[in-house]
Amino acid sequence: MLAEGYEKLTADLKAFRAERPKVVDAIEEARAHGDLSENAEYHAAKERQGHIEMSIADIEDKVSRAQIIDPTTLSGDKIVFGATVTLLDDDDKPVKYQIVGQTEADANKGRISYNSPLGRALIGKAKGDEVEVTVPAGDKFYLVKQVDYI
Repeated sequence: MLAEGYEKLTADLKAFRAERPKVVDAIEEARAHGDLSENAEYHAAKERQGHIEMSIADIEDKVSRAQIIDPTTLSGDKIVFGATVTLLDDDDKPVKYQIVGQTEADANKGRISYNSPLGRALIGKAKGDEVEVTVPAGDKFYLVKQVDYI
């Protein structure tokens, strides 16, 4: 993943860890209200606690296995993880995407996952190559105009 994605994950992890004691306090407060079988506050707090613990475990796993890639240290003609690619679509309209990890992907910001249909089709291609991608809307064709490592 990119350094930016790693920082976001660690910030999310810190936030979830900070929320842990608050949820425990909410559970204790709800428990003090009496009958747990009909206590909606208790059940909501327990559900939130489960969500937090699951999220912490998931993020800790991702962080422990993360390899941080700095695209500025990469070079070459082939598209690899971290590359910023300028494509020409069917109408010769340029579109720009950066190939990133799944947790960092946001198509609206021009960041697509290496595991997305377009990301998989682009990996290994070079400037001047044509790319065909099958998406739910049908087949799309692109021409790789430029590959940058920024």
